Amino acid sequence: MQDERQDIIEGKNAVTEALIAKTPLDKIYIASGEHDRAFGFIAGAAKENGVSVVYCDKRKLDAMSATKAHQGVVAVCAIREYAELSDLLDIAKQRGEAPFIIMCDEITDPQNLGAIIRSAECFGAHGVVITKRRSAGMTAIIGKTSAGAAAHIAVARVSNLVAAINELKKNGVWIYGTAGDGQSVLRETDLKGPICIVIGSEGKGVGRLISENCDFMVNIPMVGKVSSLNAAAAASIFMYEAMCQRKK
Repeated sequence: MQDERQDIIEGKNAVTEALIAKTPLDKIYIASGEHDRAFGFIAGAAKENGVSVVYCDKRKLDAMSATKAHQGVVAVCAIREYAELSDLLDIAKQRGEAPFIIMCDEITDPQNLGAIIRSAECFGAHGVVITKRRSAGMTAIIGKTSAGAAAHIAVARVSNLVAAINELKKNGVWIYGTAGDGQSVLRETDLKGPICIVIGSEGKGVGRLISENCDFMVNIPMVGKVSSLNAAAAASIFMYEAMCQRKK
């Protein structure tokens, strides 16, 4: 557990200084019910810096804290700055390639997100999109689970996936959702053009509103008795197929 806390900043002054210094932060946790002016400044500065603020029970902070002197606020550092959605399109343009983007719909397990990021880097994706809330973030744990790949691929964090999908569509990107009951079969689906592959959450899969905004819903045919793959495994298969098609 101690290794996982190396990216923690604790206390009002330390967190405030981190925000002023523009230190890359993933989330800031503030004890519910706190009304100190320092907490108001922290919350406001976090919003300006695009950092998510989570209000939680003090016991959660106690569990996160290494010093046990958190003063009601704990910040979790990001291992790198988040990119903008437009940056991912720019990366594709700079490489002279059609956009190849991976979008994660509420992937909350750091192990799964780290594995997806690793596969995205290995298979030539131009970037990964995650949500600000209900998602694992770019913390030290992700750095470890991605085997260092997180340092080599852009990760954009957005507030609304539907808005991000619509922005990608405006830029000519086709959206492919993953689902066990998808109408399109993976090996029969054309993935050579500008694409965004949406990976659903561990429990619910791709959300209803997200799937309604996808251009295609695609399935991986399986013959075993287990009905589905976990998010990271399914993502890897989709990305490998896309890479193979795009290299032809």
